[in-house]
Amino acid sequence: MAKVYSTALGESLEVERIIGHLKGKLPGPTVVFFAGIHGNEPAGVFALKQVIRELKLQQTPINGEFYAIAGNLPALEKNVRFVEKDLNRIWSHELFEKSGPNTENLSVDEREMYQLYQLLSEILEQNQGPFYFIDLHTTSSDTSPFMVLNDSLLNRKFASHYPLPIILGIEEYLIGALLSYINELGYVSLGYEGGQHDDIVAIKNCIDFVKFTLGITELVSYDATALAHIKQEILESGEVSSKFYEIYYQYEIEQGSDFEMQPGFANFQKIPRGTELALDNGNKLVTSKKRQIFMPLYQELGSEGFYYIQSIPKILLWISKGLRTFKVDHLLVWLPGIKWQSLKKDSLLVDQRIARFMAKSFFHLLGYRARQFDRSHLIVKSREMASKNSAYRRARWF
Repeated sequence: MAKVYSTALGESLEVERIIGHLKGKLPGPTVVFFAGIHGNEPAGVFALKQVIRELKLQQTPINGEFYAIAGNLPALEKNVRFVEKDLNRIWSHELFEKSGPNTENLSVDEREMYQLYQLLSEILEQNQGPFYFIDLHTTSSDTSPFMVLNDSLLNRKFASHYPLPIILGIEEYLIGALLSYINELGYVSLGYEGGQHDDIVAIKNCIDFVKFTLGITELVSYDATALAHIKQEILESGEVSSKFYEIYYQYEIEQGSDFEMQPGFANFQKIPRGTELALDNGNKLVTSKKRQIFMPLYQELGSEGFYYIQSIPKILLWISKGLRTFKVDHLLVWLPGIKWQSLKKDSLLVDQRIARFMAKSFFHLLGYRARQFDRSHLIVKSREMASKNSAYRRARWF
């Protein structure tokens, strides 16, 4: 159990790993919310506690099961992003295989991850699908609410029902994220950023987002008017158009660097050429072109200084969908310098010395995420192969 404090509310509450669990009498989806994966982001914890309380008081009928799960309990207790290691950067199959049931040699945050992994495994084993996994976050800078997700067609289709901007491509930069781990299992999974850490509006935004999710997954049978009202509240919570964006650059802070973001930048802000963004070890970081900034860092912990994003034209989204539907990627191995890296045929090894013509952006269209393997090779992994599309076909949103 952890005592969690909200600066926005000036209140504390005590939470266990499972903030709340509701099981309906009728079958339905299993919807799982995480909050407090970063311990300095308590808004989602307070929001989930409030939604659970309202559903109980109003005796709202539930179809399926609803889990509200607290992330990093020691970090939440201390109101810090993490204790030793970022809980949202260490998820990997290799770590689970390496540690097994023995957690003595793990860090505080790794033990939290292992407990969450065990709970996640139990939920998948004991409950019926379709499964939905949502991770609630807030940001250190001012922001309009937005969603972030691994770019599979399944995730895209589900996320498009929200009146919010959608960010693609972050999984190429964040290694070991919880949602990437879950998405590789094939389930719908997405993150929601509800506002600035200590802004009371972020709690309200998270509450509205949770309720709307319960509605479109049909875990709660809201009438059309009530669901439309919640959707309108979400729409009015931000000032950024509800379209798709892609991350194309990350400024990574080297360990031990003295990084300081210049004040006043906000998510989605368009920055003219020649703008000083930050100081890193006394060196000025200045924009060489007009940019659109994303996730500027205004907290002590964290290794991502800021990102650049750009909007994705609708025509590219349609082309991408067509290429993936007809599995055009399977033709790539006939080209020089490209071969299957996995027997599962879900990963390609690209020799950039030979296949110089193959840009990362093209692999993105085909549903692959790229990681540099060595100086001359990329490994690109499919985000479509694992998707459990058939499990969601009967859902009304599908």
